[in-house]
Amino acid sequence: MGLPPLVRYDSLLSRMKSTGISLLLTFSLLCSASVSAQTPTNQDDDVIRVETDLTNLFFTATNKQKGFITTLREEDLRLIEDGVPQKLLTFQRETDRPLSIAFLIDVSASEERTLPQEKAAARAFIETIIQSSKDQAAIIPFTGSAFLEQGLTRDVFSIYRALERVEVAMPAYLGSGRPISGIASGPGMKATPPEGSTAIWDAIALTASEVLARNSDPSMAGQDGPDRQGKRTAQSQTSQSHVQNQRRRAIILLSDGVDSSSRLPKSEAINRALQAETVIYAIGIGDSKYGGVNRDALNAVAAGTGGRAFFPKRETDLKNAFAEIEQELRSQYLIAYSSTNKKRDGSYRQMHIDITNPELQKGQLKLRHRPGYFAKPLTATAR
Repeated sequence: MGLPPLVRYDSLLSRMKSTGISLLLTFSLLCSASVSAQTPTNQDDDVIRVETDLTNLFFTATNKQKGFITTLREEDLRLIEDGVPQKLLTFQRETDRPLSIAFLIDVSASEERTLPQEKAAARAFIETIIQSSKDQAAIIPFTGSAFLEQGLTRDVFSIYRALERVEVAMPAYLGSGRPISGIASGPGMKATPPEGSTAIWDAIALTASEVLARNSDPSMAGQDGPDRQGKRTAQSQTSQSHVQNQRRRAIILLSDGVDSSSRLPKSEAINRALQAETVIYAIGIGDSKYGGVNRDALNAVAAGTGGRAFFPKRETDLKNAFAEIEQELRSQYLIAYSSTNKKRDGSYRQMHIDITNPELQKGQLKLRHRPGYFAKPLTATAR
């Protein structure tokens, strides 16, 4: 005999209430777990940013015929810092490292005749080597001031449009780029160079320190310095993770090398490029009626950063210069090491690579790289 209807209804209502309470408790527990997972603990609040003490060094190797050697092994060479051999933590042949390239273009009157060919060659170089998925380029024309016509970007069409806007200053530069600041001025200091003058060393220094060194690319997490780590693991950062995010920075300087108004000396331009881990490729091109090309100055600023200088006489030579720069960027090696000198006092340290393989020594290989670096203090800041 079944239960009376009222009893069955009460029993059913009781079971429904019990089920509802169970579901509500389950939902509450899940929400609590989700909130707990998203809320950092006190220990996680102590996350800090720590700069690695690894030093990176890109280099190229060429033979007597100036052909690039791409088959070196780690055991074929030795790295010396201030006379002390260093242990390599990374040795890689680099062909696909992300690039940050600044085109530094002299637009003073001496470049009027050659600027169209320079722009055409630069565009062809960009079309060939810049990969919009990862590489960046900036367009910076200069006279007495350097103008940021286009900041570092992956948008190649923006780069092309900026390049088209670059014209010779007569005497003022009429482009849309803002002047780049970063050189102290005031009473007792050199005044800002006048329009129509040429301040090459200022332009290099500002491009290195205010454009390339400040480059931040969110998609390349942790590139060029600080990596985010927990407090307990910040010091256990590996050389591989640091090297994977290392960009190659370069300035391609198009100028006759005749500086007339820089406030900074050439040595300071080289130092700022070294601090930004930037190599300079100088293309010496100008007009003979304005004094020709200062080869010594361009050779010095390029060699001081581990780069090269080119002196094209014809349009084909100009194209070949860009082709050689492209080949060099695709034929580099990258080594990384942690210096045995742990003093981070900002002092300059010399680096030198020796070939130790007897067979390779017979080939008289030439290794090109930046000659040193500044041991900047490491920083750690709470997040």
